[in-house]
Amino acid sequence: MNPEVTILMPCLNEAETLAGCIEAARKGLADAGADGEILIADNGSTDGSQEIAASLGARVLPVAERGYGNALRAGMADAKGKYIIMADADMSYDFSRIAPFIERLRKGCDLVMGCRMPRGGGTVMPGAMPWKHRWIGNPVLSFIGRLFFKCPAHDFHCGLRGLSKDAFQRMELRTGGMEFASEMVIKASLRDMKIDEVPIILHPDGRSRPPHLRSWRDGWRHLRFMLLFSPRWLLLYPGITCLLLGSGFFLRLLAGPLRIGGVSFDLNTLEVAGLIMLFGYQMILFATFARIFSFTHGFLPANHALSRAFGFFTLEKGLLGGGAVTLAGIGVILYAALDWASTGFGDLDPQQATRTVIAGRTLVSIGLQTILFSLIFSYLGIDDVTAKERK
Repeated sequence: MNPEVTILMPCLNEAETLAGCIEAARKGLADAGADGEILIADNGSTDGSQEIAASLGARVLPVAERGYGNALRAGMADAKGKYIIMADADMSYDFSRIAPFIERLRKGCDLVMGCRMPRGGGTVMPGAMPWKHRWIGNPVLSFIGRLFFKCPAHDFHCGLRGLSKDAFQRMELRTGGMEFASEMVIKASLRDMKIDEVPIILHPDGRSRPPHLRSWRDGWRHLRFMLLFSPRWLLLYPGITCLLLGSGFFLRLLAGPLRIGGVSFDLNTLEVAGLIMLFGYQMILFATFARIFSFTHGFLPANHALSRAFGFFTLEKGLLGGGAVTLAGIGVILYAALDWASTGFGDLDPQQATRTVIAGRTLVSIGLQTILFSLIFSYLGIDDVTAKERK
C-alpha cells in the first residue's frame, strides 16, 4: 500500500546536512500522524550522500540529468505518496514542522507554499538570507508573480512547499533548472488550483560550502521565465499603450503642426509617432503568436478568448481587411503622386505632401502586416479550423 506522504529532497553533495534533514522529516511525519516515505532525488553526488540516505532508510532515486528542476520533476514522478512535501536538504528548512502543510493538503489544497517573509507571517533568522534576496530579489519577483498571475502567495520562491501528486500531474511541468520553482506556482495559478500559504522559519544554511544558487543569474532566469509566461504583460499591454499613444499623436499631427507651451511638434514627431504606432501594433500581433505557441506547446492552459478568436477571425477576413487597408494606403500614395503630377512634377508644399506620403506608407505597412498575421494565425490554428470544417 502506498504511503500518504512523500518527503522529497533534491540532493547534490549534501553529506553535511542530509542526515539531519532526514531525521527531522521523520519527526515531521510522526507529528502529522502520516504514513510516509523519504525520497532523495540524487543529482550525481560524489560525497557519499547516497550511502548516508540509504543507511537512514530513505529511498534514493538517481537522476542523471543535472538541474534543480530535473531532480525534483523526476522525484515527483517517482513519488509513491498521495501528497508530496519538497524542500532543500541544507537545514535551512525545518522538516519537523511540516504538519500544517499536510493538514492543508488533506483539506483539498493543490499547492501549499511556505512563506519565509514577515509580510506573510514568516521569519528569516539572522544570516539565513542574503540582503539582496530579502530586500530586492524576493520582493520584486513575488510582486510580479502576484500581479501577473494573481497568485496569493507572498513568497513566490520559497523552497518548502507541498502539493498533491494529482496536482503535479495536471501541472505538466517541463523546466529543468531553477525556473522549475516559478513554473510550479505559475501553472498552479493559471490552472486555478487551490493555493494556500503556511508561515515558516528560514534558518541559516547548514553547509560549509557555498550554495548552488547564483543570485543575479538565477534571479534573471526566474524573471525571464515569468515574462515569457505572461505575453500580456511582456507584449500585449505595452503594445496597446504604444499603439494608443502613437495613434493619438499621429492622427493629430496629420492635421498640422502642434504646439504645446514653447515646444513645436511637426513632421519629425509625426515620423516618430508613426513608428511607435507600428511598433505597438507589431507587439500586439506577437503577443497573439506567443499566446498560441504557449498553448499549443503546453506551457499555458487553454484560453476561451483564444478559442473564440479562432472561431471569429478567419484567413479570409484577415486577407480582406488587410487588403483593404493596403489598398487605401496605396490610394493615398497615388493621390500624392497625382498631386505632384498636377504641378508638372515640380515643387510641392513639403508640409502637406510629406504628411500625405507618411499617411499612405503607414496604412500600407499596417495592411501588409495584417495580411501576414492572418496567414500565420490561420496556420497556427489549422487544427481548430480543420476540426470545425469536419463538423
